[in-house]
Order: sequence, then C-alpha cells, then structure tokens
Amino acid sequence: MPIDLRTEIPGPKSKELLQRRQTHVARGPFHTTPVFAAKAHGAFLEDVDGNKLLDFSAGIGVVNVGHTHPHLVKAIQTQSQNLIHASFNVALYEPYIRLAEKLNGVTPGDFPKKTFLANSGAEAVENAIKIARAFTGREGIVCFEHAFHGRTYMAMSLTYKEKPYKVGFAPLMTEIYRAPYPYCYRWPTSSDPADVSKDCFKDFEEICKRMRSKPAAVIIEPVLGEGGFVPAPAAFLQNLQKYCSDNGIVFIVDEIQSGFGRTGTLFASQQLGIIPDLILTAKGLGGGMPISAVTGRAPIMDGPGEGGIGGTFGGNPVSCAAALSVFEIFDSEKILEKAMALGLSLREKLVGFYERYRVIGDVRGLGPMLAMEFVKNRETKEAYSEAAKGLVKFCYERGVIIMTSGSLGNVVRLLPPLNINLSDVDEGFKILEAGIKEIK
Repeated sequence: MPIDLRTEIPGPKSKELLQRRQTHVARGPFHTTPVFAAKAHGAFLEDVDGNKLLDFSAGIGVVNVGHTHPHLVKAIQTQSQNLIHASFNVALYEPYIRLAEKLNGVTPGDFPKKTFLANSGAEAVENAIKIARAFTGREGIVCFEHAFHGRTYMAMSLTYKEKPYKVGFAPLMTEIYRAPYPYCYRWPTSSDPADVSKDCFKDFEEICKRMRSKPAAVIIEPVLGEGGFVPAPAAFLQNLQKYCSDNGIVFIVDEIQSGFGRTGTLFASQQLGIIPDLILTAKGLGGGMPISAVTGRAPIMDGPGEGGIGGTFGGNPVSCAAALSVFEIFDSEKILEKAMALGLSLREKLVGFYERYRVIGDVRGLGPMLAMEFVKNRETKEAYSEAAKGLVKFCYERGVIIMTSGSLGNVVRLLPPLNINLSDVDEGFKILEAGIKEIK
C-alpha cells in the first residue's frame, strides 16, 4: 500500500480539528505532525481527510508489530468480551499472572524473578525507584545526562532535558545525582568508545563517592531514547553492573523504548552483555495498549510491603491479553529476524546519507533503532536543530511521519514497525533523502 495523499497536509478536516483542539485541550501535549489519525494498519496511518501516510514513528516505538495487527486485535476483542476491568487489587485474573510468568522467563538473568504491572513507562520508573529504596533502605538515585524517564515527578526529576519537561514544575525530587552518559560523538576529549567508557565510569565513581551514603539504585537507558538514540558502550554498562553488584546497589535498566525487538534482540541488554537487577518495559510490550512492567530479582521485587505498590488499572486484563499476543506474534512471525534485516537495511541507507550530505554529523544506533544527528559544521559539531525540525515538516507534508529527538533537538530518529515491508522503507527513504537535499 503506497503513500496516497488526497489533500495537502494537514487537510481541511485536520485543520478544523486542530482549531477545536486549541479551544478544548490543554496546550501542554506536543504534536509531531498536525495530522488527525482515523485508522491505521501495518506501517500506514490514514488521516481524517483520507490521506495515507507511512509511519516511521510507530506511536513512539509502540506498534513494533504494526498498527492493528489482526492477531492482536482478536486478542483484545476476545478478552474484552469476557473481562474488561476488575482491578487486580480487588479480584485477581489469570492474564496478569500469565504475562508476569512470560516476562520473568524472557528477561535477562537466570535467577528467580517477579513482575509488577502498571500503565505507562513513567509508572514503571516510579515503582522501580520505590522498590529499590524499599529493598535497600537507602535514598540516593544515580541517573545520567541525556536521559528521558518520563514526566511524573520522580521520572521527570530523573529526566535530563529542562525544556520543555521541567520548566515551571519545581521543586523537583531530591536525592537524585546525575552522572555523564557515554555519548561518544559529543564526548569532549575523545570519540573512542574505550576512552569514553573509561572517563565516564571514573566520573560516575566520583559522584558515588561524594554521596552521603551508597545509592539505592542506578538507572540507565542502554540506548538513549529521547536523548538521541545513543547506545552506551558495552564495556561501560558492564562496569556499571559490576559496581552495583559489588556495592549492593540496585541496577535498573530502562528498556521502555529499546525493548521488544527495537534493537534487533528482544532487549538491548542481551546485545550489550548486561543483566539488570530490575528491567523496565512498556511501549512495545502492549502493541498499542497501555501497559508497563517492572521485572527483576524476586527478593528486590518483594522489598515493598503488601499494598506498597499498586494501582486501579495496573495490568488491566485487556492490556495483558494484548501483551501476550505480542509475544505470540514475535514467535509466529519471526519478528526478531525481520528486525535484524530491517536494521541492516536502514543502516546501509543512513550511512549512504552520511557519505553524501555533510549536514549529517553522525549516524548511530543499535539494530533498527537508528538516528541521524544534524550539524551545521562537522568539525565544530554545532547542533542544527532547525534542520531536524524542517525535515520532519518536509516529510509529513509528503506522506512520511518521522520524529526528532536529542538533548539539542537536532536528531531525527527512525522507529518504523519491525515487520514493515522493505519496499515501503525504500519509498519512505526517497522522501527522506529529498528532504535532506533541501537543507541549507
């Protein structure tokens, strides 16, 4: 199904709805495109004006198996006919248990695990911090520059970028300490991963030494999401895990965006050789339904007392059914194999862009979780956020949805469904390249 534009973007119906949005909806939520979706299937989104756009955002890395996958839709329909809501805190139900069993089995680490289900990535972050503090009896949390962990108060406090995420919301949470992230492209003294890892880990150790007591937890994204799709060097992450293990610190790995095949393996941790104490999942877990999870070592997960963690909607039965169907789709359709092939295809195309267009300073990522960083000058690496924003607009006006990211707003990230047809990728990349050519 090719891109099919019947009106300008945004079309007249989207424009009318935008006016109503301005009147009736709080201004806070941002919008990558001015398009109102009516339906979506596979890698394509159809707006209210009948335009079919190629979706390289996948709902910010959520619909990894494509929009409205038939097997997922059937699972939702079947579950909703039987039980939509009971609240796990009132009447238990089997889908919650089945999903917990599944997550305990597939997440890294050969040890007894338990799982807690919530509604969103930010909720997973909040509860992971509560669990770590309850287990250790300590308060301090170490997070990293360029991180994005969510918008609720603890998650927002852990998030790095000030604007728009923190402006006007102070005071933030206390006992949070921020260490440098091994962002090789922008490390001041070297871009060699070995050197960056060594320097960065030394800085991390110094921060821990200056704290009043040992941290309760260290939380890190193995591949930055909103921060610009920067993979941390494996050596750095492995040293981080060892330090946590040696010092009784809970090692929390946020795989909310990098999980569920986004990097070519079910979790990025598997490629990077680390085993988290707690691993956080959301986004791709539910295939479009709201659900998140904290999964980890059973004694740590049992740190909070009964009633200490929970929520009315956490682990909703319909969302659990959707998540279980995502696992089934991954198995039956060999999604991880497709993701690896997609990653190779995307990387080859992006490296070609890098070689042809000097406005691209860096191409990076893991598997099909890839991005381009735009600069005004390759030598000075001055960020070119206007180029990234302009490319987003150029593309959606021609039927391709992409997103920016990065602490400097100068990164374009690509998040197509993992089972997208490579012919559709080719169509999208022709438009993407045409937009890059227009950048001055």
